[in-house]
Amino acid sequence: MREISVPPLVNVPPEMNITDLVLRQAAKASNPALFSRRDAAGAWQDIRAADFLADVSLLAKGLIASGVAAGDRVGIMSRTRYEWALVDFAIWFAGAVSVPIYETSSPSQVAWNLGDSGAVAAFGESAHHENIIRQAATSEGLTDLAHVWQLEGKGLDEVRAAGATVSNEELEARRSLASLDDVATIIYTSGTTGRPKGCELTHGNFVSLSENTLATSLNKVVHEQSRTIMFLPLAHVFARFISVLAVAAGVTVAHTPDIKNLLPDLQSYKPTFILAVPRVFEKVYNSALTKAEDGGKGAIFHRAADTAIEFSRARQAGRIGLGLKLKHAVFDKLVYSKLRAAMGGEVAHAVSGGGPLGERLGHFFQGIGMQILEGYGLTETTAPVTVNTPELIRIGTVGAPIPGNAVRIADDGEILAKGVCVMRGYYKREDLSGESFVDGWFRTGDIGQLDDQGFLTITGRKKEIIVTASGKNVVPALLEDQIRADALVSQVLVVGDNRPFIGALVTLDEEALPGWLHRHGLPASTTIAEATDNAVVKAAVQELINGANQSVSQAEAIKAFRIVPADFTEASGHLTPSMKVKRAQVMKDFENVIEEMYGAPRPTQV
Repeated sequence: MREISVPPLVNVPPEMNITDLVLRQAAKASNPALFSRRDAAGAWQDIRAADFLADVSLLAKGLIASGVAAGDRVGIMSRTRYEWALVDFAIWFAGAVSVPIYETSSPSQVAWNLGDSGAVAAFGESAHHENIIRQAATSEGLTDLAHVWQLEGKGLDEVRAAGATVSNEELEARRSLASLDDVATIIYTSGTTGRPKGCELTHGNFVSLSENTLATSLNKVVHEQSRTIMFLPLAHVFARFISVLAVAAGVTVAHTPDIKNLLPDLQSYKPTFILAVPRVFEKVYNSALTKAEDGGKGAIFHRAADTAIEFSRARQAGRIGLGLKLKHAVFDKLVYSKLRAAMGGEVAHAVSGGGPLGERLGHFFQGIGMQILEGYGLTETTAPVTVNTPELIRIGTVGAPIPGNAVRIADDGEILAKGVCVMRGYYKREDLSGESFVDGWFRTGDIGQLDDQGFLTITGRKKEIIVTASGKNVVPALLEDQIRADALVSQVLVVGDNRPFIGALVTLDEEALPGWLHRHGLPASTTIAEATDNAVVKAAVQELINGANQSVSQAEAIKAFRIVPADFTEASGHLTPSMKVKRAQVMKDFENVIEEMYGAPRPTQV
């Protein structure tokens, strides 16, 4: 199959905008809890739709009184927290456009987002963020930026107080001004290369996509009785779309800004579904495996994992034998129930996006009783173009198009997208917008294929395809994902463009390393730098590479690798906030290592 188009199940009235979703929930007799936040004692307290609407209205009035006009851009720089969503909706109620900024951004990056968008105001989470915003404004001469408010302290109270003279009628006029075609937010791509581009996402993108998503069997996951906890950055389109979708469905959403507290928060809040990027699921699996191995129960865990995968595959095929059912039931008591309990005990589904999860991991989680619904999309497509649903799922794929969306595979394998999800264009970049569309189809830059039932599989990023000196095309993700799945490894970067063979840079997982060293008879105190040159560690990485090489041809196989002593992180400038590797930056910073690898005697191992 080369193309699939799924007609919309819901046609949204053109005069609607995102704010109508809040009004819809507040008008219900059930007055559902849209959010939950910790009180001073640390207990979770629900915030009902009517109360959320009232506070959003006060803040929106304050923005109007402060001179924020319809269509003006307002920045938000904060970690993931309730107030992020609060001011996001307040900006929309004021008829303005929100501009998210990653809270880890440097002053120059902040200046670019605020300056390029022409923001007139901004919210910063703390004094630290306010200082960065003001520093950016001063250094770049952002004279349009008239206000900077803090989410902490008395900043929001100041905004509320400012709106005391704004009438309900004026607020309603502003709130209802935007239609589906109007821009709701400008989200700047996290930028693995070059300057970030501002994606103009409309109210229609969010509303139509949300309504059509809820018209599928995903409404069994996302509904008024379900709960989720948001820990991904709300500056990223994936979390942002789910935030709007949750309001559309009446889901109760909690927030946690620090992933280090995620397990305790999951156990206290008990969500029914979560959303994460693949690396989070890899970490969950590897942490459980490491804990089992450290406790001398590694063999049991491996058998349990193999059984979960076998059970999931058999269920997908429609044939589960009695012996497999019994074995699965035993491991459910011994292993799976404990894994579910660690995540709060009530998580039945998880939504995965931001990169390929891998078939094995998908089957593992489904086999332990947590169905992962993998989807695919970009900032430019308001997150999901396609997604697996409870009733339409094929593990190992990223699903079929959401109603209202379409996918086409170009002659060169590039994935093209069309539909209610696709952005209006790049802000103030008509040149880039023109280059990104062909005959009305958005060029995603990813490569993939459709099966005969319309399920999409992603095979790589078009611009990341490596062409060796002999002309062989190599998709690095096929190798990287397999190697990175092991607990010992944190990150992998496959290299080899215009080189005689394929090589790889590997980093070690600092958290998993001590336990791994102890189990292999090495001092647990061995540092990352020391482990980099350790023969036992090198042999283990070589074994992982050998396994990955079995899935590709000899010409595509990794022939040499180097373990680098520093991990690729967002702080080091080697990962985007959504945990994608910045290939160009890594290759630049580790150029000497790469050159040494290719300058060494030609390797013989495969």
